[in-house]
Amino acid sequence: MDPTGVLLHEKRGPVFWMTINRPERRNAVTNEVIAGIRDGIRKANEDSEIRAIVLTGAGDKAFCAGADLTPGQRFVFDHARNTTDYCELLREVRINTLPLIARVNGTAMAGGTGLVAMCDMAVAADHARFGMPEVKIGLFPMQIYVVLKERVTPIKLNEWCMTGEPFDANEAKEGGLISYVVPMEGLDAKVEWLTSRIIDKSPTAIRRGKYAMAAMNGMGFAQAAAYAEAQIPTLTLTEDAREGKGAFNEKRAPIWTGR
Repeated sequence: MDPTGVLLHEKRGPVFWMTINRPERRNAVTNEVIAGIRDGIRKANEDSEIRAIVLTGAGDKAFCAGADLTPGQRFVFDHARNTTDYCELLREVRINTLPLIARVNGTAMAGGTGLVAMCDMAVAADHARFGMPEVKIGLFPMQIYVVLKERVTPIKLNEWCMTGEPFDANEAKEGGLISYVVPMEGLDAKVEWLTSRIIDKSPTAIRRGKYAMAAMNGMGFAQAAAYAEAQIPTLTLTEDAREGKGAFNEKRAPIWTGR
């Protein structure tokens, strides 16, 4: 847990859970929350037993309501800095090589929608609401657009950004923002089902695969194809690749070393 208690860390077997713990403020983002998420991602990646990360919010009303607009919390910028804490988080997530899953337990607005979009997968309760209301206060979802543009269909993203109107979990799923919509009482079971389908696979393959996907997403077709051709021979030299082939031929479950 971080020193302020606003971001809880918990190791549940091979899954590392991070919970935004500000239910009284609808789990709104502060610099401390961002620091806690970044610290959790680092801790999870340093632990060889961890196979996946889950990000959620405390309670059942809000996943994250976006930036905390309390005076003195947000929109206080050091203009001498070239970066913001939020975009630094997005950069760190981009190089994270563990699967990151959003457990959307309620409202996810503005920066909260961005936290969902930065994850590899997302499971949402059917009462969850989403939105990018920045245009209603004279702003625009600039930072979260960085991750949304890779996730959401352009015509739907245009609508969400320019109208600022909220939308429900089903529309979020149709637009490509989330993976699954379930009743709140089935949320944890669905998250467990999803993580179970990850943690029994080769951690080496997933780790190197995530690294490669992040690299290829910024390339054109020719570059991406050449990069993939160079990566495959290296991957076949790993212990997990040898174990996977042996287990397949011997018709048994593989025993992954993560190497």
